Amino acid sequence: MTEIAGATVLVTGGSRGIGRALVEALYERGAKKVYATARDVSTVRTPGAIPLALEVTDPASVAAAAAQAQDVTILINNAGRAVNASFLDAPIEDVRTEFETNFYGPLLTARAFVPIIERNGGGHLLNVASVLSWIGLAGSYSASKAALWSQTNSLRLDLKPRGIGVTGLHVGYVDTDLAAHIDAPKSSPADVARQALDGIESNAFEVLADELSRRVKQGLAGDIGALYPQLAG
Repeated sequence: MTEIAGATVLVTGGSRGIGRALVEALYERGAKKVYATARDVSTVRTPGAIPLALEVTDPASVAAAAAQAQDVTILINNAGRAVNASFLDAPIEDVRTEFETNFYGPLLTARAFVPIIERNGGGHLLNVASVLSWIGLAGSYSASKAALWSQTNSLRLDLKPRGIGVTGLHVGYVDTDLAAHIDAPKSSPADVARQALDGIESNAFEVLADELSRRVKQGLAGDIGALYPQLAG
């Protein structure tokens, strides 16, 4: 079990949406200190949060953040980007940009903070993925989140002997700016944050935060045509 009460936590992309909800929920559960990162630290407005400048795609920025946050015991990789670039029609740079943020960003932060967490006696890593990790409906976004899912599974094996648990969070539509244009049922950021922190505290391998994520995950065991009815006919 990972204790949140008394922990020092770093949340990437902690100024809005799920990230802000996570920062708030962490303090509600008794976290000692929460670093909330953002490209522009003036956007971090949660009371008690410690603003920390971070661009997850920039190794120098990641190293600078790690140098300032040497007391971290839990890392939450929440920062992400949704370009949804078409593999055939979009500029290839758009595809690379999405992977830089959604795959390489969490990798850079994990490599920087794992030694810190280990020195501090162990702890936890949570990666915020997506239901789209399991279904290719959003071009480069789906592919980058599928890659993050695989990275998370590998890190779980690598970090268990080092006293660090790893949880993957998968969720569909959430009521944030990112999904403002979508007309579909949405989870509240607060509910997603609650489930994510429950997963950390119970050392869950994965948290499937809504019915859509649970249904699509189950569909991976079936015929591919069931996941992609567009292929029929």
